[in-house]
Amino acid sequence: MNSQTLAWLALSASVLAEVLGTLALRYADGLTKLLPSMAVAGCYAAAIWLMSVAVKHMELGVAYAVWAGAGTALTALLGMIWFGEATSALRFAGLLFIMAGVITLNLSAR
Repeated sequence: MNSQTLAWLALSASVLAEVLGTLALRYADGLTKLLPSMAVAGCYAAAIWLMSVAVKHMELGVAYAVWAGAGTALTALLGMIWFGEATSALRFAGLLFIMAGVITLNLSAR
């Protein structure tokens, strides 16, 4: 497996770990519940470690843009699905703009 593929896999895993940690925040009750709080800490630690692996082999700006954009969009989408948070055309348009920005940054780095 080449280093670029490894970097993208690590970045994808980092996004998933960050999203899982953020979802766990909902259950941690202000970090007062032990198991959800441990899940938050573990997921965020994994996300940062995986991001550090990814940026060894890809541009920092692209990695962070993908991480932040994908994490934001996925968290918002899961919030709408899992927690029944508000949905609207404007919210979906915002998610599309996030994805467009990430794609543009990725293409401009090549």
